[in-house]
Amino acid sequence: MPGEPMDFATLKAAWPWTEIAGCPGRFVLKHSGPALTLADLLGPDVRVSEHRSALARDVVLVARLADGGLISYRRPDGGCLHTLNTPEGLARKLSQLAIAPA
Repeated sequence: MPGEPMDFATLKAAWPWTEIAGCPGRFVLKHSGPALTLADLLGPDVRVSEHRSALARDVVLVARLADGGLISYRRPDGGCLHTLNTPEGLARKLSQLAIAPA
């Protein structure tokens, strides 16, 4: 429904996510269609922050949800690798990337 905040369960059910081995609470989007943006996944009203980390080769985009969030890596060609994260998975990965929590 427009205007309602996206949550982890809704997003997980809407797209084909695969658990990342060895990374509890983190899932990668397995989508073979056209490249998807964060707005495609979350809608146009979700706030996205952009970060550069010496520990990631690509620009890191972070969208926080009430119960987790997305971390997407924007490739040089403009495509993105999207990861869905529980609160614990999100905190752990942002810490690993040396990105301060909001």
